[in-house]
Amino acid sequence: MGWTMRLVTAALLLGLMMVVTGDEDENSPCAHEALLDEDTLFCQGLEVFYPELGSIGCKVVPDCNNYRQKITSWMEPIVKFPGAVDGATYILVMVDPDAPSRAEPRQRFWRHWLVTDIEGADLKKGKIQGQELSAYQAPSPPAHSGFHRYQFFVFLQEGKVISLLPKENKTRGSWKMDRFLNRFHLGEPEASTQFMTQNYQDSPTLQAPRGGASEPKHKTRRR
Repeated sequence: MGWTMRLVTAALLLGLMMVVTGDEDENSPCAHEALLDEDTLFCQGLEVFYPELGSIGCKVVPDCNNYRQKITSWMEPIVKFPGAVDGATYILVMVDPDAPSRAEPRQRFWRHWLVTDIEGADLKKGKIQGQELSAYQAPSPPAHSGFHRYQFFVFLQEGKVISLLPKENKTRGSWKMDRFLNRFHLGEPEASTQFMTQNYQDSPTLQAPRGGASEPKHKTRRR
């Protein structure tokens, strides 16, 4: 076989392999879509990684491979702050400001995770080891509530003893995050990021055609 035929054959095989293996490009439904500019301003130096998805900071969880359903059952993500200072301690906060929906956030902020006393050296490596005041709760946006933002903050603790009030421990929803921060004089976050996702049942492939019956209202306590 001549070199010309070999090159033609190789090109055909490469094209076939790309189809079979499902290689993705930026236009693929499984590509990580970036957030809109107004939401990317929130992404400041913090990295968040989930299984299979990889780095999800400042992105939308893609509508493929059941990712929007999987993320509701995965364990806590790896959170890294490369700018953390050795010898310093930090607080990690994860909240949903869009509970029960971004249009009507009556239960803002829904507290998904709160960890204190994280060593700077550990935070650099993505090891969230410290005092867990609120155990990790996976993102579970209610059906028909649109996209939710899941926001992560890192604050410098500076030796303060951090705790939740009894009334704050009774529920995760409607958490007065500003009051919490003011109570301990935590100031501005050292780093932050966010990602967005929606209920897997609201994926385009599962939605009824527009113009059909109105969507039923679902009540749920999970956010």
